[in-house]
Amino acid sequence: MTTPLSQDLRRRIARAVEKGSSIRQAAARYEVSPAAAVKLMQRVRRTGSLAPDRVGGHRRPVLEPHEDLLRSLVAAKSGITLAEIRAELKARGIVVAALSTILLTLRRLGLRHKKRQSGRPSRTGRM
Repeated sequence: MTTPLSQDLRRRIARAVEKGSSIRQAAARYEVSPAAAVKLMQRVRRTGSLAPDRVGGHRRPVLEPHEDLLRSLVAAKSGITLAEIRAELKARGIVVAALSTILLTLRRLGLRHKKRQSGRPSRTGRM
């Protein structure tokens, strides 16, 4: 992840643009990417501030609103697989792209599931 431009550099770029330089010329002069300078000036025009926006943050888990549903699915069928859980969610209009999303939510909730469907051979060929 990149770090924000220093306050000093932000001031210099903004001052150069205010004095008539184009944003791209100011970016070249201070050896920053044109995109960084454009975003800086958009922010200055929008908020009037040179301060960088917050970096990073916490994303709420995708399935957090559906935790009760996941608990009920796992409780209803003891050997339910991740694929079966995904199919049940999809039937209810909840689209989950990756099985790992379901796995991580189940682990966070302290729930267990079955790894693979019965009758399906493992990678070693044994059952």
